[in-house]
Amino acid sequence: MSKPDELLVDIAAMVESEQSNQMSLTVAVQGAVLTGRLAPEAVWRQRVAEVLEESERLGPFSSLFSSTGTHSRAAHRSGPPTHLHFHVARILQGSFGLPETGGMYRVAIEEVSAWTVGDFRYSDR
Repeated sequence: MSKPDELLVDIAAMVESEQSNQMSLTVAVQGAVLTGRLAPEAVWRQRVAEVLEESERLGPFSSLFSSTGTHSRAAHRSGPPTHLHFHVARILQGSFGLPETGGMYRVAIEEVSAWTVGDFRYSDR
């Protein structure tokens, strides 16, 4: 998408301004379908930092995501959001969502080719 969808940018901005993680969204990005809940960037970064801190090998990278880290740029940004930050999200493939428990994804809004409000859930029933 050469110009980001203004409505999608507005949704991302509302999630950022209200610090809410209740907006469910499904997007198509370069042929992949991603479904889950949006989170404010600061909340998303903090959760990623927490996960990385628990890893022996990846722990040093946690400061890149931490709001207290010297590398955090999220607080210094101005203007409309450029990315969607998903948590409890899955990449849909056939009748499966990967990972099953949900993951943390960052998607450039300009890369989204289609989207819908809500997330898709699969059931064995």
